[in-house]
Amino acid sequence: MGVIIALVVSFGALIIGFLGEGGHVGALISWTPALIVFGGTIGSSMLAFPVSDLKKIGRIMKSGLLYEQGDLNQLVTYFYELSVKSKKDGLLSLESEVALNPDADPFLKKGIQSLVDGESHESISDSLGNEIDRIEERHKIGAAIFNSAGGTAPTMGIVGTVLGLVHVLEGLAEADMSSLGKSIASAFLATLYGLASANLIFLPMGNRLKINNQKELLEKELILEGVLLLEKKVSPKTIQEKLMGFLNGDEKDEKSGSNSTVAKEVVSPT
Repeated sequence: MGVIIALVVSFGALIIGFLGEGGHVGALISWTPALIVFGGTIGSSMLAFPVSDLKKIGRIMKSGLLYEQGDLNQLVTYFYELSVKSKKDGLLSLESEVALNPDADPFLKKGIQSLVDGESHESISDSLGNEIDRIEERHKIGAAIFNSAGGTAPTMGIVGTVLGLVHVLEGLAEADMSSLGKSIASAFLATLYGLASANLIFLPMGNRLKINNQKELLEKELILEGVLLLEKKVSPKTIQEKLMGFLNGDEKDEKSGSNSTVAKEVVSPT
C-alpha cells in the first residue's frame, strides 16, 4: 500500500504542478518518446542481465517491495518460550509449534522442523544458511536491475530528445511555427519520461529492495541463531540475551521493559 501511495503522491505532484502552470494532460502523453525510453531501457537490461534473472523480476518485486519485517521483540520472546518448553518436554515437543502455526514464517517452520527431525548443528546451519544466501542474492539481483534501469532511462531520454530535435531540424524549412512547437515539445517528452521514471520509480525501488533485503536478512539471521541455540540446549536466559544482540537500541529498551513480566510468568529451568 505504501508503494502505491508513494507513486500517486510523486506523479500526482508533477501532474498537478504542470496543470497549475496552464498545461494540459494530453501534452504529456506521446507513444514515440515512451517507446524510445522504455524500449531502450528494457533492451539495455536484457543485455546487462540474464533473461532468467529478468523473468524473476515480478516475484522479486512482490517479495522485496511488499516485505514487512516481523516484530523482532516478539521473535526473541518466542524463542525464549520455545527454549523453556524444550527444556521441560524435549525438542520433540516443538513439533506442535509447526502444526499449530500453519501461517508462520516458512523459514522459521523449517528451522523448528529440523530440530524435531534431529538434524545436526552443522546440517541445520548449512541448510538455513544457504537459504539466507539465496534470499540475499535474489534481492541483490532485483536491486541491481532497478538501479541499472535508473541509470539507463535518463540517458535514453536524452537520446530520444536528440532524435526528436534531429527530426525537427530536418523539416525546419517546411514547418510552420505551430507544428514546430509541438514537435519540439514532443522531443523533450523523452527527457521527461527518462528522468521521471528513473527518479520516481526505478531508483527508489532499487533502494527499497536494498533496505528490505537488510531487514529480511536480519530477521532470518535471528531465526537461524535462535534455532542453533535451541539445538545446543542452552538456557532460555542465554538465548534471550544472545538474540537481543540483533535488536537496535529502541527495540532493546522496549524489550527490557517487558522482561520483568516475562520473568514472573516463566521460570527458567536449570
